[in-house]
Amino acid sequence: MCGIAIVVCGVRIELSTLASFLSAPEPPFERLQVSIEDVKAVLSQRGPDSVGEKTIHLRPDVPNCAQESATLSVVEAGEETYKLEETTLLGELHFIGSTLQLRGTSPIRQPLVDSSGNILAYNGEVFGGIELNSYDNDTEVLLKSLEKAKVPNVLSMIKGPWAIIYWQESSRTLWFGKDAFGRRSLLVHWPTVEDPRFLLSSVSPAASVAHGSDAENGNSGHRFWEELPCGVYSISFGVSESGLCIHGEVTKHESRNPIWKELIEWERKSVAPTPEDLSTSSLSGIQEEEENAVSTSSGLAQTVLVVLKESVRRRTSLHNIFQGEKEVVPVAVLFSGGLDSMILAALLDQCLDPKYEVDLLNVSFDGPNAPDRISAKAGIKELQKIAPLRRWKLVEVDADLSKLTFETKRVMSLINPADTYMDLNIGTALWLAARGDGWIQNESDNQAVEEDNRRVKYKSDARILLVGAGADEQCAGYGRHRTKYRNGSWVALDQEMKLDMQRIWKRNLGRDDRCIADNGKEGRFPFLDEDVIKTLLDIPLWEIADLEQPSGKGDKKILRQVAKLLGLHEVAKMPKRAIQFGSRIARESNRKNFGSNRAANQASAGSVRFHAPSH
Repeated sequence: MCGIAIVVCGVRIELSTLASFLSAPEPPFERLQVSIEDVKAVLSQRGPDSVGEKTIHLRPDVPNCAQESATLSVVEAGEETYKLEETTLLGELHFIGSTLQLRGTSPIRQPLVDSSGNILAYNGEVFGGIELNSYDNDTEVLLKSLEKAKVPNVLSMIKGPWAIIYWQESSRTLWFGKDAFGRRSLLVHWPTVEDPRFLLSSVSPAASVAHGSDAENGNSGHRFWEELPCGVYSISFGVSESGLCIHGEVTKHESRNPIWKELIEWERKSVAPTPEDLSTSSLSGIQEEEENAVSTSSGLAQTVLVVLKESVRRRTSLHNIFQGEKEVVPVAVLFSGGLDSMILAALLDQCLDPKYEVDLLNVSFDGPNAPDRISAKAGIKELQKIAPLRRWKLVEVDADLSKLTFETKRVMSLINPADTYMDLNIGTALWLAARGDGWIQNESDNQAVEEDNRRVKYKSDARILLVGAGADEQCAGYGRHRTKYRNGSWVALDQEMKLDMQRIWKRNLGRDDRCIADNGKEGRFPFLDEDVIKTLLDIPLWEIADLEQPSGKGDKKILRQVAKLLGLHEVAKMPKRAIQFGSRIARESNRKNFGSNRAANQASAGSVRFHAPSH
């Protein structure tokens, strides 16, 4: 995981071409002092291996005669000794990059600059689409590829999550954007009267969250930033006809890859079953399926298992993992003991070298009594049965919400621009789990010692964290999916799932990426692999889920079948439980902020916005 940012000053940027993509104007916000040092500080948490910066100046070249037009020259900072404030005819682009290096054999420092003057700040992974060997650093390979071909074409080829800021020297163009599902965070501040700069950053500095009276009046500084909508953008820089100012025109580019277009549109061909479909499906009952091992459903589950395993392999063992001098546990799993995390853990065992231990990170706000802690302990026993040679470490992260004042303020900044209690609860649970600072069981021969007394402190050093994001959206795992199905049957369910996938970048992934990465960890999402998404989309909806069946049976039916193929029979029967409820942070938050769960439910706490606390 890396952190990338750019601050553009002294340029008049035209946004009219983006009118259909931009959010509605917000009320004026408190003028916030977001400095380059603030941005560097918060990015360094994401990329602890190195932090670098690069500044270039744009300057009009005044023509010698009236018939000639003014042109634009680029001057690297340091070549001339003037400052931006000394002239209105100077534009400045300040690039910042921090690196959590997971690829390559030699350390790198972002932003990268090539011999042609192109500048790249990249936060992502290339799992396919661009050729590289297991010892290459994908950022270095990408920089070479961008120089040889059209930028949108190169980016549309990438398999894997990405966010990018790229200066193309030959055309005086700034390119930026993120992949079609927004699996990596990139926030934008479009120029306003209050702050005419253009900013991009992986994460919001605390300084760009308003505090005190302004927030209490509902005029929240959270709107300084917004999630950049998915896709590829460019700003072409030039000089006005008068030659008195530098201007930039923003363009949004359509995807050049037909496969990506298909995934973005998310149109399932087989939505509503016919009577004949039902007769060949497992909808007629689990017992019938068990008696017919070669049923259609079992074959489809096997197909999903194959692509999911390949997705995990790409994210854990396909490429050499850069670890510097330290040999550590390379991969951990965000682990609730539920269906998604158990499948990921079982597949990780099949992909990862047997010499490595696997950390299973579990957070609880109710000690051993939280549902996720109970299911995690049951889950590790089931994993030990199917993979007895692997050393599994259940890392028990215990938290007391009342004592997390500093942590809560930090997470408020990280989830920005999200600002509901539900986002705060989920973000806090993810941030604590990703930190991996907890307890593990000391393997003692003395079984008479109580379990809690055998625990020893442990901090996971794994830099890659597998997360089950995307499983519920694609496999009808949410309660609202069941409601839509009951109210409108298969078509309504399909439309709700489509909506979930098309807004996952805004509702989930940016927030999750920022909270995980703040610990110097990289969240990877195997269920959101391009091939996994396409495979699930090609399967008839009635084979994905059967919402006539009760919770824990018909929801995410296809994944329950995958779990059985992996030998995970107990977890295949478990109902869905969201992290904020399974960890019990929602209950503790409701008591703290509303007095009780009942009062919180009456207030619809999940959608209630919080106010940032005063310092």
